[in-house]
Amino acid sequence: MEIWKLWMEGFVVVLAFMTLIWIWSVRLKNAGIVDPFWGLGFIVVSFWYAYRLNITEVHQWILLAMVAIWGIRLFVYLFIRNYGKKEDYRYQQFRRNYGEKRYWWFSFFQVFMLQGVLLAFISISILGGLFPSQTGHPFWFILSLIFWMVGFVFEAGGDFQMTRFKANPDNAGKIMDKGFWRYTRHPNYFGDTMVWWAYALMAVYNGYWWAIAGAVLMTWLIIRISGVAMLEKNLKTRRKGYDEYIKRTPAFFPWFPSESKKPV
Repeated sequence: MEIWKLWMEGFVVVLAFMTLIWIWSVRLKNAGIVDPFWGLGFIVVSFWYAYRLNITEVHQWILLAMVAIWGIRLFVYLFIRNYGKKEDYRYQQFRRNYGEKRYWWFSFFQVFMLQGVLLAFISISILGGLFPSQTGHPFWFILSLIFWMVGFVFEAGGDFQMTRFKANPDNAGKIMDKGFWRYTRHPNYFGDTMVWWAYALMAVYNGYWWAIAGAVLMTWLIIRISGVAMLEKNLKTRRKGYDEYIKRTPAFFPWFPSESKKPV
């Protein structure tokens, strides 16, 4: 099967998946449920790709396992974090802008179809890695595994550390600057980016260099749009002392903090 034809099938699968989640969100009156299902969507489309390709090679099964572990972890984390809480403030603002009576329909395009299109496009990196290998140079395969392991540890570890930090009432209003958060202000976003470049490197291993486009888009979204940039803007106004944290701690790539600017 040609890779482009399978990719278009993936688009249909993703949009159908997102439509089902949208229907559920309308019943719940909560568009925020799209967030945990983001990771699950990549599992759905990846398994569709694997099924249609009838995968047999070791690297294909390893990549599928990498996507499944990452996606399930992200889904469970976000689902537990958001369960029983009000709709995220971003979607509440959209609901106010468009009006309660109309937002159920606007959310279909603005939230679910938009994220579905992005998800389908980004999945090209996974698809490139799942195709039978054309070159198979071990360097790219090993580098992919290293990137994924480092990324998963930073992402899952950062989320775990922040969850424990927030669970302690004594930390209310304080800045988390311990563990991974001592070396980067966004270890979870850094880790997520590393994971996606791991998938892209698996595509490179297969000879599909152009498939890194999915990882490039994900990196841009994380750093410039919905991740680091958006969170930094909010934290600067909501967290006292965050400016000092910015001065001593790298924003994205982990590095040792500036010792001269550490808090007393």
